[in-house]
Amino acid sequence: MSTSTRVLAICIHNSARSQMTEEYLRRFGGDKLEVMSAGIEPGSVNPVVVELLKEDGIDISAKATRSVFDLHKAGERFDYVIAVCDKEAAEQCPIFPAEKERLHWPFPDPSKAEGTMAEKLEYVRPIRDEIKTQVQEFVRTHLDG
Repeated sequence: MSTSTRVLAICIHNSARSQMTEEYLRRFGGDKLEVMSAGIEPGSVNPVVVELLKEDGIDISAKATRSVFDLHKAGERFDYVIAVCDKEAAEQCPIFPAEKERLHWPFPDPSKAEGTMAEKLEYVRPIRDEIKTQVQEFVRTHLDG
């Protein structure tokens, strides 16, 4: 039986916000956390997010998205479920039971970034930084405290 805390980060497509949340939870939670991410309509990992995570030394270039329904069918259970959909998508954000607590961290949608790759990176970088800060706070209050 695992002694680590299980956390699921979810969003609509599992292409950006939930991927970043999963990776930062893994980085800052270390072996205290077992982390996954998923979405209700899995797409493909956002290339802007791949580039932004590379800036922090995290490579998800070969990573695939995952369906929250597949996790549910497999009987996966999580202590914490963190929905990272923005307020506009909150009604579509997937529901997944949490053993301890369900959290909602409404981050802006990176898929709304337009323009050149540099412009998209500029748009999404602050979202990445907000996610990183929120994850560090979660680790501090739920694991270290």
